[in-house]
Amino acid sequence: MDGIARTGGADGVARLCAGRLDEVDGTLLGVRAAAKARAAADPVELPPGQYEVVLEPAAVADLLQNLAWSGFNGKRYVERQSFARPGTAQFDPAVTLVDDPTGTLPFDLEGTPRRALTLVEAGTTRAVAHDRRSAVAAGTTSTGHGTPDGSTFGPVPSNLRLLGAPDGGPTGGAVDPATDGDPTGDPVPGAVVDADTAALVAPMTRGLLVSDFWYTRVLDPLSLVITGLTRNGVWLVEDGVPVRAVRNFRFTESYPRALGPGTVLGLGRRPVRQPDRTDGGWWEGPPLRLASWNFTGGASG
Repeated sequence: MDGIARTGGADGVARLCAGRLDEVDGTLLGVRAAAKARAAADPVELPPGQYEVVLEPAAVADLLQNLAWSGFNGKRYVERQSFARPGTAQFDPAVTLVDDPTGTLPFDLEGTPRRALTLVEAGTTRAVAHDRRSAVAAGTTSTGHGTPDGSTFGPVPSNLRLLGAPDGGPTGGAVDPATDGDPTGDPVPGAVVDADTAALVAPMTRGLLVSDFWYTRVLDPLSLVITGLTRNGVWLVEDGVPVRAVRNFRFTESYPRALGPGTVLGLGRRPVRQPDRTDGGWWEGPPLRLASWNFTGGASG
């Protein structure tokens, strides 16, 4: 289920992808989207620059999608157009990425068995996805990622999960599920709609809460520099609380750099699955607090 609410020129988003219909609560998603739209009214304009950020799951999904298509893609890897360097600590130790096709067909288009594939383990890149074509070029075996468009786009890990923090992890104290959907201490009601995000926002001295990214495009595949826009709600956070809605930004950022060693300040415990609009896959991750994100101008710049 994927919905955007709009009021007075402000937008709010709520998305969820699940394997069972009874796991999708349309009422809850509608309430969250509407609350965020109301909270995004009358935004102020902030100057471009480096800001600490909390990215909600919809924005995290864009990170995962671009990492999958342009980084952990075996065709891009053998063509030397990927940042991925297996065996190298390219990410913060809090980052573990697993492509998990559990619940889908047990084999790919080429008949190769599918299994969970760890791409990044505690910050260290371990693997990229391969079909038979890219595996031969790399001198290895297929990981079960053969697709109809593999010869053109390459093998893409399209069930990519960023694992959440364990108890006592980067987010600090335990999250109380009873507060989910009703965090306290928020002077902009609706800006924060779940307890995981509230726990990440609370320690911020000054930064931005970002709901969503869109229209993201690769500028440099080797460093995976991406340009794109924010949408569906951005808020200025001061001393742990969202104080004002902010106009949308354009950003230019290297996704691996933003997730690099020492950059992950917090990670939620409950990954939220987001739908992929291209091939029926999904991207799943918790909200994420990062030390910096490079905003280069207004959304029209």
